[in-house]
Amino acid sequence: MRIVFMGTPDFAVASLEALLDSGADVVGVVTAPDKPAGRGQKLSESAVKQFAVSRGIPVLQPERLKSPEFLAELEALKPELQVVVAFRMLPQAVWSMPPKGTINLHGSLLPQYRGAAPINWAIINGEKESGVTTFFLKQDIDTGNILFTEKVTLTGDESAGELHDRLMYKGAGLLVKTVKAVECGKYQEHPQESFDLSDIKHAPKIFKDDCNIDFAQSVDVVYNRIRGLSPYPTAFTTLNGKTLKVFATTKTLTEPGISPGAFLTDNKTFLKFACKDGFISVTDVQLEGKKRMGVEEFLRGVRL
Repeated sequence: MRIVFMGTPDFAVASLEALLDSGADVVGVVTAPDKPAGRGQKLSESAVKQFAVSRGIPVLQPERLKSPEFLAELEALKPELQVVVAFRMLPQAVWSMPPKGTINLHGSLLPQYRGAAPINWAIINGEKESGVTTFFLKQDIDTGNILFTEKVTLTGDESAGELHDRLMYKGAGLLVKTVKAVECGKYQEHPQESFDLSDIKHAPKIFKDDCNIDFAQSVDVVYNRIRGLSPYPTAFTTLNGKTLKVFATTKTLTEPGISPGAFLTDNKTFLKFACKDGFISVTDVQLEGKKRMGVEEFLRGVRL
């Protein structure tokens, strides 16, 4: 079965590698165009492109997915199935091209957390479980018929980065299972409309305002938001007039005795911010213009 793979970041590389290791016939890869990055603004290749080139797979990098040139190149690959992992929204002319359809791997238990940032929002909302889902694409984002899911239990303390890595490998295995099932026709489709959609939580793109820590909230809410944004795009607050990114914390439930947002420190070992019902102690931070560091190293270089 001729497969075209579509993806861009590291999350997608694990799936592409698993497909190749399973013996799948990946005849082409579609990924994002090279973009300027870093201080020198040198062109940077996507993680998927770098891996595909290393394995000798043809790579397409369209600026516009509806362009006649790209559609002709894609059609020339004669895909029987397309696989999408962490890529852009596809126009119908693309996702409807292969005779066996286009399947997507999504980092949530659909229909929950449709959208661009399912891993972040699951942590921010303090979920007890998460997982991965494979489904057939259709026009409305993340709404197609579900093929397979696999759950993972959350500890309540992991960061979005840690869950990302767990789901990256869990999803790669589920994708291989899905491709094999589609190839031999042994699968069932489960329309999302057949699920209870009355309490759907969404996973929209995260913006800067979502990252600004509101210490007037409860300790648990603040703790979950910080770990749900770590390591990227990263929660932040303001300290000494500068932006302080916060990557990791611990929490204490107690009567703070000071206003939310105020802090206590011994200027040596701890820095903790008051919330509505306790303290958030920062343990891994980065002050504007400085490198990321542990709190003790941070306190050695700043006077609060």
